[in-house]
Amino acid sequence: MTTTYFKNVREAAATLSKGLKLTFKHILEARKSSKPVAISDDQYFEEFDKGISTLQYPHETMPVPDNGRYRLHNEIDDCIVCDKCAKVCPVDCIEIEGIKATEVIGKTLDGTPKRIHAAKFDIDMSKCCFCGLCTTVCPTECLTMTKAYDFSEFDFKEHTYSFATMTPLEILEKKKELEEFEAKKDQVAPTEDSSTPASKPRPKPQPRPAVKEQPVAEGEPGKKATVKPKMTSPKPVMKPKPVVKSKPVVKPKPVIKPKPVIKRKKDEND
Repeated sequence: MTTTYFKNVREAAATLSKGLKLTFKHILEARKSSKPVAISDDQYFEEFDKGISTLQYPHETMPVPDNGRYRLHNEIDDCIVCDKCAKVCPVDCIEIEGIKATEVIGKTLDGTPKRIHAAKFDIDMSKCCFCGLCTTVCPTECLTMTKAYDFSEFDFKEHTYSFATMTPLEILEKKKELEEFEAKKDQVAPTEDSSTPASKPRPKPQPRPAVKEQPVAEGEPGKKATVKPKMTSPKPVMKPKPVVKSKPVVKPKPVIKPKPVIKRKKDEND
């Protein structure tokens, strides 16, 4: 009994010393905080367990990869207001209102002409599901997803980001210019039709029938020989031959004749 008792005491002291060593090691390393290392870094797992992992947010933040898909951003100078992003959005978080221009108002960085004014371009990030479909269909690549992930607000209304730069006065002026331009087009169209004299449409020329030259008969110059049309006999219709099904040959069964019964003659002595 005494041997087992002292054995248990030694094991308890050994395990306690190991635990205390690990505790004192963490106490010494807790004097400094671990460096914020991106997960794509090769030394991520080496530096992760050294020091305190808690970061003093927002003064310290974890590195975010450049291809992170978070808050949407629209470069309005390159936007042609094609409305493709609003149509493809599955949650309807993009609202666009465009005003047609009377002429080309500029060009984007890739040379695409701009013919529509962006009166409204709002994105409600509280509805966004971060699918990235709107950035895929954008023809000028002006709509992108940035790596800005911290855009928390106290009110949901503040999650709506407006990218249009037109003032209400400019919107009214552009709408008025468009109405005047369309009114002038409607006035010019009937006056041009009335100034031109009404002319009957010319009949389309019909093609003349092709005249075949008739051969001249030999011996009689100047007279045209009458050419009789060739009688084409109709091709005989080939009737399909009836298919005769051959009957299976039945072999006659062999006739088995009964064996003759041979009667034994009785002996004379019998």
